[in-house]
Amino acid sequence: MNTTTRVLLAAALCVAVVGCAKKVREEPPATTTPPPTSTQPQQPSAGAYGPEDLDTDACLRQRVVYFDFDQESLRPEFQAAMACHAKYLRDRPSSRITLEGNADERGSREYNLGLGERRGNAVSSALQANGGSATQLTTVSYGEERPVCTESTEDCWARNRRVEIVYTAR
Repeated sequence: MNTTTRVLLAAALCVAVVGCAKKVREEPPATTTPPPTSTQPQQPSAGAYGPEDLDTDACLRQRVVYFDFDQESLRPEFQAAMACHAKYLRDRPSSRITLEGNADERGSREYNLGLGERRGNAVSSALQANGGSATQLTTVSYGEERPVCTESTEDCWARNRRVEIVYTAR
């Protein structure tokens, strides 16, 4: 190869390299700014129930669930209370509840004991469906043995058909 060809090849090679170098532009490194930090302290348990809420929160103060005659299924108006009590159980794993099932005076003693237990189990199922733990719940049936009203009227019987939610550990 002669000198002229070598010079031309070298010049072409330099132009190609310089031309390619101009096409590839290096972007300046992006400056990453840290995310803004909150000036207010965040509480890790924000919105969590505490033991004092059992006496102050209107939803948690509702601790009696009433049932229709000869029924063991929860009435819709008690679903919100079940959600509140289940949230309390989730927020406070050391808490414990006893569900005391009751019936009115009509029916045999054995039937009413069974009905009270089925009602307590219905409340237990509702609490568990809302996230409460079965290990925190105990069901007891008193049947007709613990009436809150002793008259033989429909209004009185309706008040006796209930499950009482009793917190044994807060």
